[in-house]
This record gives sequence, structure tokens and C-alpha cells, in this order.
Amino acid sequence: MTKYVVIETTTATKEDAEKIARALVERRLAACAQVSGPIASVYWWQGAIETAEEWRCRLKTKESRYAEVESAIRSLHPYSVPQIVAWPITHAGRDYLDWIETEVK
Repeated sequence: MTKYVVIETTTATKEDAEKIARALVERRLAACAQVSGPIASVYWWQGAIETAEEWRCRLKTKESRYAEVESAIRSLHPYSVPQIVAWPITHAGRDYLDWIETEVK
């Protein structure tokens, strides 16, 4: 059985998140993408605690496409160290998974 994942990245602007979302869906690396925000992020960066307003981009795809999705995000992302994380989809409607299977080439 094909495995599916949700991949998430965050960006400083809505425009960057939308650019990543559109590019990955257009390239058929993701069946869909959702952009949400703004969100408040608190994190360590270069020895100091930082806070930033960011935008979240979530992508639904096949686990087997993770490496290509990561590469595409890195090529489009303005951060030197972007957050790119994936979670397995452990439960979902069969019709939804079939749709992902059809849309991700």
C-alpha cells in the first residue's frame, strides 16, 4: 500500500508560502497545499531566542515523493535553514487517498 504524508514548511511571508504551494501543486508533487497564518514562531537562531510572524504551508503527497518535495521547497525557499517536516497520514478516507494517488504524478 502506498503511504501518504503531510509535509509542512513555514515562511516569513504569505507570498512565499503561496509561491511554494502553487509550484508544488503545479509540478504534481503535491495533490493540494494549504497556506495559513500568520502564526507566531519562537525558536533558537544563532545563539539567541527569536520570535517571528510566519506563514504555514502544508502539502499532501505520497511518502515516496518526499525527497523531490524537499528539493523543490529548498529551491524556492528564502530561508537558509527552512523547516521541512513530514508526518505520516495514518488514517484517512479511502476516497481522499485515492485522490492524492491520482493527482501526484
